[in-house]
Formats: sequence, structure tokens, C-alpha cells
Amino acid sequence: MNSNNKDKNKDNGPGDDLFKQAINDVRPIPQDKVSPYRTKKKAVPTKRIEDDQDVMDSLLSDHVSEEIESGEELLFQRPGIQNNVMRKLRKGQYSIEAQLDLHRMIVPEARESLVDFLVTSRKQGLRCVRVIHGKGLGSPGKLPVLKGMVNSWLKQRDDVLAFCSAPRQDGGTGAVYILLKKLPG
Repeated sequence: MNSNNKDKNKDNGPGDDLFKQAINDVRPIPQDKVSPYRTKKKAVPTKRIEDDQDVMDSLLSDHVSEEIESGEELLFQRPGIQNNVMRKLRKGQYSIEAQLDLHRMIVPEARESLVDFLVTSRKQGLRCVRVIHGKGLGSPGKLPVLKGMVNSWLKQRDDVLAFCSAPRQDGGTGAVYILLKKLPG
């Protein structure tokens, strides 16, 4: 910009003189860095926390505290889950968004599949899923090994709010409906 343009843009009115008098004693601040008025929050390692939780979830105990019969109905609800929610779950009134079939799997394989399925289902925002564990009719002694294990594993998981045996048309006592906790956020 040349000096002629500067002069044309100047307003030599009475306000200019007052402004110059008002800022006459003002001096530039020698420091050019200003401290923030807020402290920075520490970074939260969310991926590490998720990975740690996945590891903890996979450490489900194989100890079964109660022996379950082939035709016995499974039923579990955490404190705070309303009875009408359980009633709707038992009647199959929630939409089943995904399912896992554990038939013919050995216990370690079934545990890993169940954990992966539940973690994936939650990450996808699913709320109600079905797991088919079978009735144990093909097991030695006709006892349902996986049914008891699934019952025990699901009770150990904090992300499982409730579960119950499915109605007859969806597998009956050979399958469970599982109500999952919503992901935060």
C-alpha cells in the first residue's frame, strides 16, 4: 500500500486525536505466548482400555456352579431390569438382531466364539441376540455341557443385562435370548 492511499483512508476527525491520547501510554507486551486459562485434559487411551476389556471378557471361568438338565429353562436378569422387560424377552417380543450357533463345538472353542460374538454385537449396537447352545442330546450321558457353560459365562459378563431360554419356535431350551447393555455415548 503506498502512503497516498494511507492518507486517503485516514479519518482526521476529533475522535482520532482522543484515541491517540487514550493509548499514548500503551506499550507492547514483550511476551508473545499466553498461558491457556484451562489446563489440558490427559489423553484417555480408549483403544487400550477396549483391548484390556476384551482380554478380561475372554477370561470367563469354566466353573459351572449348578448342573442343568436338558429341558430346564434358563432365566437370568440383573438387578434393575424391569419385570416387563423380562416378560417381553421371554415371549420373544424383541427383534433378534443376530445369532450364534454353538452346536458341535468343544468348550474352549464355544467360549471364544461366544465372547467374540457378544463383543462384536455390542460394537454394532445390537441389543437382542440369540445363542443356540443345543440341548445336549448328542453329548455323552445326554447332558447339556454347553448349556451349563453358556449359562455360567453369560452371568459373568457385565454387558449382559438379561437372558432366558427361547420360545419353542426359536429353539426352546436349546437356545437363549440375550439382552445386551447399550454402549456408552
